[in-house]
Parts: sequence; C-alpha cells; structure tokens
Amino acid sequence: METLRRHPFVFVAAMLTILFIVSTIVSSHESATYDERAHIPSAYTYLDAHDMRLNPEHPPLIKDLAGLPLQFLGLTFPYASDAWENGRNEQWVAGDLFLNCQDPAQACNDSDRILFWSRLPITLLAVALGFGIFFWTREIGGTIAGLLATLLYSADPNIIAHSHYVTTDLGIAAVIFAAAYFFIRFLRQPNTSSMLAAGVALGIAETSKFSAVLLFPIFGLFLLVFAATKRQPTGSLLSTGMFRLKTYMTYILHFIGSVAISFAIIWIVYALNMYAMPETKVDDLADLFLSQPNVPAHLAHNAVTTLAESPILRPFAVYFVGVAKVFSRVEAGNVYYYFGTVSDQARAVYFPVVFIFKETLPFLVLLIAMTALSFSRGIISSIREHASGLSFWTIFSRSFQAKTVQYLSLFFITFYMIVSMSGNLNIGFRHLFPILPFLYMLAAKSAGDMLKRCDGNILNRKLSRILMLIFALVVIAVPILSYPYYLSYFNAAVGGHANGYKYVTDSNADWGQDLKYLRDFVVRHNTCAQNATTIECNDALPAMPIIDKIRVDYFGGSSPAYYLGDTYIPWWGSREPESGWYAISTFFYQESIYKKKSAGERDYSWLSNIKPLTRVGDSFFIYYIP
Repeated sequence: METLRRHPFVFVAAMLTILFIVSTIVSSHESATYDERAHIPSAYTYLDAHDMRLNPEHPPLIKDLAGLPLQFLGLTFPYASDAWENGRNEQWVAGDLFLNCQDPAQACNDSDRILFWSRLPITLLAVALGFGIFFWTREIGGTIAGLLATLLYSADPNIIAHSHYVTTDLGIAAVIFAAAYFFIRFLRQPNTSSMLAAGVALGIAETSKFSAVLLFPIFGLFLLVFAATKRQPTGSLLSTGMFRLKTYMTYILHFIGSVAISFAIIWIVYALNMYAMPETKVDDLADLFLSQPNVPAHLAHNAVTTLAESPILRPFAVYFVGVAKVFSRVEAGNVYYYFGTVSDQARAVYFPVVFIFKETLPFLVLLIAMTALSFSRGIISSIREHASGLSFWTIFSRSFQAKTVQYLSLFFITFYMIVSMSGNLNIGFRHLFPILPFLYMLAAKSAGDMLKRCDGNILNRKLSRILMLIFALVVIAVPILSYPYYLSYFNAAVGGHANGYKYVTDSNADWGQDLKYLRDFVVRHNTCAQNATTIECNDALPAMPIIDKIRVDYFGGSSPAYYLGDTYIPWWGSREPESGWYAISTFFYQESIYKKKSAGERDYSWLSNIKPLTRVGDSFFIYYIP
C-alpha cells in the first residue's frame, strides 16, 4: 500500500498504457461499427472541405479529432457523387463510397488504414480521461482512491470496447467530466479566470455531443443551491439579506458569462468546420430535420433558415438544426430489441436493466456497498447533529459546501438518468457513458475513506488491504477473461457475452464489429477443409464442405463484399431459404423473429430449431443448410 502511495503515477501510467495497447489491438481486428460509417466520412470532410452537410446531428469536435490524421493519408473523397452534391445528409451512402469503395475504375481508399488512424485519437482521448479520473479522485479522496477509480475505469470491458470507436460516446464522457471539474472550481472561486475556464470547458462539451445541453439546466440549478447554502463569513458587515442577494448576483452573473463564453466556443468550432458550406445546404438540412407538421418545428425551421442567411450567424444555424434533430429523434425513437420484443417505444427500465447487465459484477458490488455505506453514515450523522440542536437546513448546507463534488456528481447522475429513462431512444448502454466517470470516482472515494478508517486498527488494516487486493485482482481478471469480445460483454450473472444477445442487441452486443472475424473464419475453414493438419484447424468444422458462397445478413458499417469478395451473397430474413452457408447477425436474427409481421411475411423462425454450427466473434451465427 505504501508503494502505491509513493509511486502512484507509475501504476496509473501502467494501467492506461495497457488500456491503450489492448484497445489498439482489438481495434485492428474489428470492422467498422454501424455509426462509424457516418462519423468517419463526416470527420474527414469537416476538415478537408469545411462543410458539415454530413451527420450534422452530432457536433463536430470529437469528429475533428478523428479526422485530423486522415488529412495526411492522401485519401480520396467522392465529392463528385450525387450523394455529396445533391443529397440531403446522405451520410450512409457517402460513408460507403469513402470506406467501402470497390470500383476498379477509380482510386479507392484502404478501409483498414482509415479505421486505424481515425480511431487512434479516440483511444488517446480515452487515456486522457483515465488520467483525469485519477487526478480528480485523488484530489477529493486521496491517492488510493484515485488509483482504484483508474482501475475501475481502465478495466471496464465497456470502456475498452468504445475506447477506439469513432463515435461521440466516450468523448462526451471525457468532456462532461472536465466541464464538471472546472464548474466546481468556478463555484469555489467565482472570479473572471474561473468563469473563463468553466465557459471554455462548457463550450467544448457543447461541441462534442448534443446531450451536453443538459449541462445548462444541471449547472444552473446546482449553482442556485450552492449559492443558497453558502455561509456568511464571520464578521461580515452585510445583513443576511444583502449577503444572500450579493451571493446570488455574483454567481448568476458569472454563470451567464460562462454560458456566453461557451456559445462563443460553439461559434468558433462550427465556423471553422463549415465556413465553406453553402446556405442552400443549411436550408436542405432544415427542410429534412424540421419538416414535422407542428408549431415548434415550424418555428425552429424559420429560425434556422433566417440565421443561415447571414454568413456570420450561419454557424449557429447548423448548431441549432443539429439540436433540433436530436430532440426530434429522441421523441420519435428507434426500433430496438429488448427481452423478446421489438418496438420503437422506449421503456423506462431499459437503461437501469442494461446498466446492471453490462457493468462488471465487482464494480456493481462495490457501487452498491459503498452507496449503502455512504448514505447510512450520512443519515446517522445528520440525526446526531440534529439531536445536538442544529437544523436540518444547517446540516445540509454544511454538508453541501464540504462535499460539493459528491453532490454535483449525484445530481448529474440522477438528472441524466431521469432524462435517459424518460426519452424514447433505447439503443445502447453507451448512452450512459457520461455518468460512468462520476460513478467510478464516487465508489472509489467511499472505498478510500473506508480504508482510512481501518488504518487505526492493525487487524482491520490488514484485513481491509487483503480484501482490496482480492477485489483488484477480480477487477483485472474480468477484461482478461473477456478478451477480445468487449463490445458484447455481459456480466456472468446474466450468462456472459454468449447470452447477452438474448436480452438486448444493437450496440450492446452486435454493432458490426465482427466482419473481419467472419473473413478469417471463411479463409481458415476453406484452408482446413483441404488440409486439416495444422494447429489452426483444431476448431475447424468437421466434414463440412468448402465455403464457396456464404449468405450474410450483416448489421454494421463495413461492406461484406469488401472483406469477403465474390464469396459474399447479400441476405435478409424475408428471403426464401436456400441450401448453403449462412452468417446471420444476432441483431437481425432477433429482430426478424420477434418483430410484428404481416401475414405470410417470412423471417428467421425456420432457423430457430437449428443449432448454429458455430459463432464468429459474438455477433454471427454460422449455419450450413444441406
């Protein structure tokens, strides 16, 4: 334990270096996920063409990081295509042309090369978040707490999985965590420099993902409570009422200043990314995203088109059209599979259930135990203080000022969960990523406090350290045993990654990451079918014919034809069954069987009584039909 305290940076650097290496290795074996087909081409064009006509429903900053290395690879983009010139947000078509081009008449890009270099900045951002978690947790809980929080983060299979995808999910977790840190510093010292830092951090968050708009009400409400609980200094000449008024005015005016700074950052980031974007393309996006027959959409459409008329205000037009698109999408929902049903109507229990299923058991145990311990100690302490003559408001005010970080973390987690549960978008545990750094920090802080209390007794100290060592080894064992299938990780209580698809799919289990594994399976099987003497053939399918054609139903961002060539036959559940080889995505398999169908419509139910010969990765069922 003393070694940990003396050399914490060695251990932090080691944990995050391992995260970087493992993430990079796994990334090299995985094909493009579904959303990367839209994010990567837009990341490239934002910096290359300074035009945001693709994927404007996500802000540009995280994509800028991913697109930066691509500017030095000599890539070609289909700017002459109809999808770019005349399309309205044809991100999927442009993504295919950019990532999955196979036209021998034109120069095509190397898809694997694009994936590697665009994913690398996301991995580096994941490492930076790990350092941020360590430093902030150490600041409030000590070195051991900081190391524990970093371990929980870097050994979480869900974090490892998404630490190399070109999406906004891990990035928004990082920038919201940073924004909260600088907001706390602003609360403690509401001056010009802290206001500037908080405003810049808030602006960076707002240009990373639109869910960051929740920070405006969260920070605003929290600021009012902080001002209300601030104690008047002893010897102050102001009356209580004047002190309270001055405090409110100081915080509110400085907060307004930080919000204004954040919008300046929004304008700068958007202006740099879309200054070459024609006004007509902004109008096209407004027509596409704000065409609903209701008053709010009509007003928003008019506001966006009016802003677009001015080159100076046009960046705000693109920003607001993206915000409007996200709100309309959350309201409309997505079709998703959940426990034997397919629906586009969200369930309030979806995110709590997915959190319990997808998070690791050691972290869940620690989180539950530390939450129960912290709340019970807080309640007992409050009752004792009240019995000594203090009012509950005084007790709460003192606690709020002394534990501002913990209160903001809990406030953010609660607010974010309520919004997530009440929204109509149930497509993945990844949408809860913004709360994870705060949960790691809170759990580690409570565990660190418990260890400090045990230091007073030599027996308790030894026992607590043994338990902590065992806990750390269990945490480390989880990603080792889960390698390399981190995206499809489910904890052992629900049957692990092999059974997760039975409960939920989409980015929880099958997001298109296993197409390279399918290619390798086909090559290995065909090689072993001709010569089964090599070690690599130990897992070959006995007495099965060569795979000359394979029917693939794939949910993802890569092209099966790009990796499988002439072997690939496109397939879907409503087609008439044929004899031969099949590779069926677990996402499409579950959706096909459980969705509501019209009379006579075919699905994959004819496969339900046929056991797959094997699974490739975690997301493909392999069948051979004689």
